[in-house]
Amino acid sequence: MKKHISPSALARDDRFVRQTTEQRFADPRDSMEVGHVDPNAEDVADRARRRMHGIFVGEIQALEGAGRTAFDFGTDEVPFELKLDMARQCWDEARHCEISIKLAEHMGGELGEYVESTTLFEAACHNDPVFRLAGVNRALEGLAIDVFTQMREFGRSMGDPVLEYCEDYMLADEVTHVKMGSKWLRAVTEGDPERRKAALEFQKVVDGLFNFRGQRGEEADSPIQLARRFRTMAGFTDTEVDEIAEQSAKERAEVEAQRMADAILADA
Repeated sequence: MKKHISPSALARDDRFVRQTTEQRFADPRDSMEVGHVDPNAEDVADRARRRMHGIFVGEIQALEGAGRTAFDFGTDEVPFELKLDMARQCWDEARHCEISIKLAEHMGGELGEYVESTTLFEAACHNDPVFRLAGVNRALEGLAIDVFTQMREFGRSMGDPVLEYCEDYMLADEVTHVKMGSKWLRAVTEGDPERRKAALEFQKVVDGLFNFRGQRGEEADSPIQLARRFRTMAGFTDTEVDEIAEQSAKERAEVEAQRMADAILADA
């Protein structure tokens, strides 16, 4: 079995349309719908289905990524206990895939209905296992904490206990996955501050890719709320959460400034 495979080697049937990160920035429509799923919006059903499809493809890539990390590195490179945690995570992600498929059907969706972005698996392809932990288990699974918290509240507001409780069950697992990433990133880089610093910088890059042009934050009008309490439980420091919020706020201000500039030019 080949080690360190590329995203193009992921097995998919003809229902799926794949989109790399490079293609995603050329065409910003992504499999995970940007913004709050407003229960009062006219297109709420489509937006919710799009979000759920994005969650599903994130889960299947998280399964593939954790499996690759367990397989790609020997015990001379990572502790056996880390590989065991990744194998345990594979079981969780497989269960999340099954739940997400059933939820998509429950919401009237189907697999392949929206594009599949490969950004998560790309983050899981780094040659350094510590970077994988930072990019996948901390950055992207951290995003999952935010999204699942939001979807749980969406299910509650819509009076849909199936969606609410399924998201709650998966949220509990995501906290564990991020916590494992936090634990092993610190353990493996103990005594190597430069490697730890480089991994955390990579985490910030991945976080930046999923700031959705400033959509994440703690302000009341933020489309995606940062779930600080659950992130703290998973091993994030307050400083780390503050940095994500500040970067998102900066990007949001830049987007708004550009929007205003475009409006002025259009009226000129």
